[in-house]
Amino acid sequence: MSEERILVVDDDPYICELITLYLKKEGYQVSCVYNGAEAIDKLKEQKPELVILDIMLPGMDGWQVCREIKKISDVPIIMLSAKGDTLDKVLGLKLGADDYMVKPFEPRELIARIDAVLRRVSGSTSSTKQIILPNLCIDLDSYTTKIVNEKMELPPKEMELLYFLVRNKNCVFTREQLIERIWGLDFEGDNRTIDVHITRVRKRLENVKEQYNIKTIWGVGYKFEVKKHGQYSI
Repeated sequence: MSEERILVVDDDPYICELITLYLKKEGYQVSCVYNGAEAIDKLKEQKPELVILDIMLPGMDGWQVCREIKKISDVPIIMLSAKGDTLDKVLGLKLGADDYMVKPFEPRELIARIDAVLRRVSGSTSSTKQIILPNLCIDLDSYTTKIVNEKMELPPKEMELLYFLVRNKNCVFTREQLIERIWGLDFEGDNRTIDVHITRVRKRLENVKEQYNIKTIWGVGYKFEVKKHGQYSI
């Protein structure tokens, strides 16, 4: 269970209640405010580990709030918006947001994104991009992978996909999320491309399938699981 503090900034009480319900089930401490001015005050008071920030707020909008937060804090921000245009996503990321979700959203996906952002932030002090697990080593600095001590030649996108999933093990990601993370926001191909790459990466892991698995979560996306003593670890 987590004890991180999360600040939710949204003028819709129903959205705040929904997010609070799901986050508390995951063990997070949650505070809600309904406008930008309150958000800045609460941020200074509570110093949360993450902010969930709506864009369409009364008075100071989410863009302005994001700018003000980044002047005084490095807290990670996930922006929420009914605006799903690529330009809006790019603007949010350029202002310093760590992720961007479009309303309406699936609460389980929000939880996965929160977990992933907090995991990235907690590991941000490390300058190396290397993961070492039993029978599996992924080094993104040198773009090399070893599986059961055998060096594997993976194309760059397969390598980046495997690294991202392993780094964020047990977190579920949609196809759209994986496309954004690995191919970028300007990707114009079919998001089913991710299915082809997942299939290829699974084949790479054939020799360690008793330890590791990329699981399909039907109707949602994919996650990387690690087995321990015959069971999948949490």
